[in-house]
Amino acid sequence: MSVVLDPYVNFRDQTRDAMEFYHQVFGGELRMATFKEYQASQDPSEDDKIMHAQLEADDIRLMAADTPSSMEYQPGTNFNLSLSGEDEAVLRGYFEKLQDGGQVVMPLEKAPWGDTFGMLVDRFGIRWLVNVNQQTA
Repeated sequence: MSVVLDPYVNFRDQTRDAMEFYHQVFGGELRMATFKEYQASQDPSEDDKIMHAQLEADDIRLMAADTPSSMEYQPGTNFNLSLSGEDEAVLRGYFEKLQDGGQVVMPLEKAPWGDTFGMLVDRFGIRWLVNVNQQTA
């Protein structure tokens, strides 16, 4: 499988609790990393917030993150669609097509965690995250 579409939920300071709850419900493997671990915190008070959480259980994959205080958070609109995989050409093509009539929030570029990552809002107001997984040797 070269590309996967995943739900990505945002919370305000509740990602750790929410993902631990979902882990109890679904089982599987839960991984979480903070803003500090990715050196992505602009505000030291947000260092321990979750920048990325991923739960994988059977055929379920759920991702989540805390929304920094500098970004708007409104329950009910706190989700994104995330495309990820290793085929950079395919994922770049999706990114370029999805931005037509939309707005790029973050260009598709090398991210602190080693992958290539970008964010955009399409012409229908849907937020997309595109992540090209770093190839491992």
